[in-house]
Amino acid sequence: MAGTRTSIVKAASHLLTHGGREAVSSRAVSALAGVQAPTIYRQFGDMAGLLDAVSHETFARYVSQEATFEPTGDPAQDLRRGWDIHVAFGLAHPAVYALMYGNRAELSATSAAQQGGEVLRGLIVRVAQAGRLQVTVDRAAQMIAAAGQGVTLELIATPPESRDLQLATAMREAVMSAILTAQVPEDRSGEQSGPQRVAARAVALNAVLEEAPNVLSGAERQLLAEWLERLANPR
Repeated sequence: MAGTRTSIVKAASHLLTHGGREAVSSRAVSALAGVQAPTIYRQFGDMAGLLDAVSHETFARYVSQEATFEPTGDPAQDLRRGWDIHVAFGLAHPAVYALMYGNRAELSATSAAQQGGEVLRGLIVRVAQAGRLQVTVDRAAQMIAAAGQGVTLELIATPPESRDLQLATAMREAVMSAILTAQVPEDRSGEQSGPQRVAARAVALNAVLEEAPNVLSGAERQLLAEWLERLANPR
């Protein structure tokens, strides 16, 4: 059964890559995989389940690449590298990327997209723990996801010969400047504004609260989290 499932996923992936979403029909997949159409539904429930499996398995290679690179001593630089890998994945697999991120109404139900969100959040938490984040982890994740997905879809929609890959770099740095604190030595921390220093430290403390689970009660942790959220977003 595992071999049958793999054959179906490979057939659907081939059709998606070479013909787009419209090419992935139960008839076309069953013919290419050498199975009967009902087998697809027994394995995946429906065509949406099959397409999600294709996205998930293709995206798993990206996640593997993301997980295997050695973190540097600079979490902000690792976050930049994660952005670059994300864009590169989209350009290498445009049909799968459009399937994952092209329809916002279906995005939350796509397991591969959810997995991508977890990878992104992990990178951002490391930045927060280092005291380099001047907005909350949730806000940073929203900003990076919106900008990264938007610029990648824009590049996919542009003919390869007309693409300006520097657009992704410029967008990346615009977002980074909005979410990161200025990186200054500790003995020159006065170069940051008071609100910026407070926000960065509030975000950093919130990011490491789970490392001391038994110090505060649940109600105390919730109250402290609310205070830290306010300090991180003084406006």
